[in-house]
Formats: sequence, C-alpha cells, structure tokens
Amino acid sequence: MSANAPAPLNYGAMLDAALAEARLGLAEGGIPIGAAIFNSKGLLISSGHNRRVQQNDPSIHGETDAFRRAGRQTSYRDLIMVTTLAPCWYCSGLVRQFGFRAVVVGESRNFQGGIEWLREAGIEVIDLDSPDCIALLGDYIRLNPAVWNEDIGELPVAGSE
Repeated sequence: MSANAPAPLNYGAMLDAALAEARLGLAEGGIPIGAAIFNSKGLLISSGHNRRVQQNDPSIHGETDAFRRAGRQTSYRDLIMVTTLAPCWYCSGLVRQFGFRAVVVGESRNFQGGIEWLREAGIEVIDLDSPDCIALLGDYIRLNPAVWNEDIGELPVAGSE
C-alpha cells in the first residue's frame, strides 16, 4: 500500500457499533437488530436500533433509526450502512432510494431480506456472517416467533394465534 492510499476499512469494528445498538434494543425489550452509518473514511455518523416494540411504531427498524438520527445529509453516496441483519425490503428500499454506496451485513442466515436486490442495483453488499449476530437474533426468534413474524410482515398461520 502506498503512503497516500487510504487505510482499509475495518468492517468488524464498524459492525461492533451496530451490534452494541442491537444489544441495547434487546435490553429495552425489543428486537435485537442494530445499525450504524459511517462515512467512506470509517467515521461514525449515527447509530440506532429496532424500536418498533418499545415505541409501538412499525416503521422504526434499526436502519431507519440510524438514518433518522443521521439528520439531513447533502448526499448519501459515500455513506455505508452497517446492520446486524440483512436489511428487509423496507430498509433495502431506503438504501436504494438514498443511494448508499455499500451495506455491511452482520449476517443473512436468519433472514435474507433484500440483499440480492441491492446487489442487482450495484450496491456493494459485504456479509460478515458474524457468529455473534447469528446467535443474538436466532435466539430471539426462537423465544419470540410471533414478534419476529410481525416485524418481517409474516401473517400468523390460521389457528396458531
């Protein structure tokens, strides 16, 4: 690497910010999904977590919370969305609408969301396949399947309510 080349981004450290938010959401009684927004140099712009249970608001996913907390930006083209879970269609739409250049995903085993749709749009998607993220949400889903299905828009099977 030349002396003038930028240092490579530390995606693991960036994910740590989102993971801290996910754990905070769980401690508040919510769904453990966190997100953080970084600039192209790896500096934290904002972070947030899923608050739909805590605030009784289905629009407050981790990514939307981080997005709102970032405030107005002149451009999103050089920003990186980091999230503990592959973003759902709603949050993938936010990433595409505002032109984020990249999404760092903690994991996509528990939920695939819209990551292939993002890739098709030319957005770089980096899936870290984090064991911590996989376990955190996987445990939550096993203990709270109804809340999880509500979060991803899955209707309950007739007679299972």
